[in-house]
Amino acid sequence: MPITHLRFRLLMLAAAGGLLAIAFAIRAGSGLLNGAGRLEQYSGTALYASMAYVGVLSLWPRRSPLTAGAIAWAWCWSIECFQLTGVPAYLSGHSLLARLALGVQFDPTDLLWYPLGIIPLAALHELLRRTTRTKIGRPRPAVKVDGPDNTGPRPS
Repeated sequence: MPITHLRFRLLMLAAAGGLLAIAFAIRAGSGLLNGAGRLEQYSGTALYASMAYVGVLSLWPRRSPLTAGAIAWAWCWSIECFQLTGVPAYLSGHSLLARLALGVQFDPTDLLWYPLGIIPLAALHELLRRTTRTKIGRPRPAVKVDGPDNTGPRPS
């Protein structure tokens, strides 16, 4: 069954939901571990970037891994720098959704963790693209062409 753009978009949204579930599970389980605050923070940052990557692909399914990764990375850095204005902190005080989407305060360490959430997904995406292309091969013409390359009947 071929993957249509709609199926791909739905798959990316399901992946975002799965990444969000992983982030919430880490947050819920962090109370059980001593000193898990950093694990919670950094994994959340990397998972946020991963969700940004699959979000880009759900909006633009034909984007290459490099382009999708660059857009996701720019989004993450833009949101992180937006936190310097104080607007996300204000909005986060009034809305859990704003807190999850925009964060609260700028942390320069987050700028280093975003690529760790994007690069593995972009690499996997590129690997899947290359594997799919290899299996499918070059598309064959719908109409056979006569000629010396044995793609059609030889002229008499």
